[in-house]
Amino acid sequence: MRGTGVEALAIAARAGGELLFDGVTFTAGPGECVVLTGRNGSGKSTLLGCLYGTHEVSAGIVRVGGMTPDERKVGFRRQVSAVLDDSALFDDLTARQHLDLLLRSFPAVDGRGVAKWLVEAGLDERADVPAIGLSAGQRRRLLLIGAVARHHDVLLLDEPERALDTAGREWLTGLIAADLRRGAAVVVASHHRRLAERVGATEVDLG
Repeated sequence: MRGTGVEALAIAARAGGELLFDGVTFTAGPGECVVLTGRNGSGKSTLLGCLYGTHEVSAGIVRVGGMTPDERKVGFRRQVSAVLDDSALFDDLTARQHLDLLLRSFPAVDGRGVAKWLVEAGLDERADVPAIGLSAGQRRRLLLIGAVARHHDVLLLDEPERALDTAGREWLTGLIAADLRRGAAVVVASHHRRLAERVGATEVDLG
């Protein structure tokens, strides 16, 4: 997998008239991970929104996959995969149907089919259960495996460990590590600094 990764140069962003962060600079090239840390309200989710094109920067330069972020553009969405704070599932679709729909819309990241991705996520025994019937942790796993299963050069994750138990967090670490080995550039917002240590990431503390 090849891509130009993520470049943020002296960026600032506001929300509700309040300056959340200013002068933030980092890069994540292919096979590299950056973990954004900081207190609640420091702007971690907003920064990911800036990288995905759902929130405008008030200063600085952002390039993702070699482009100005804009999730409305098909070319951008084909390179950038994300699980953000507002990511959701269709309640009436099963786990299998979700992944099948996704992989019909985007090429798979490797040769694995839907069944093998469900096994990877530990959802094979719940594959035909509608999303509304899955636990919070299982729904989170489905969102995460869907983001990783489709082709992407850049992966953006907002609090990916939310609702995951200890085994789920270990699985998440392996999922990110495998994506890095494939050459993706990964940016994660997290309250847990240990995640950065476990995947060998660069930490960017927003305060």
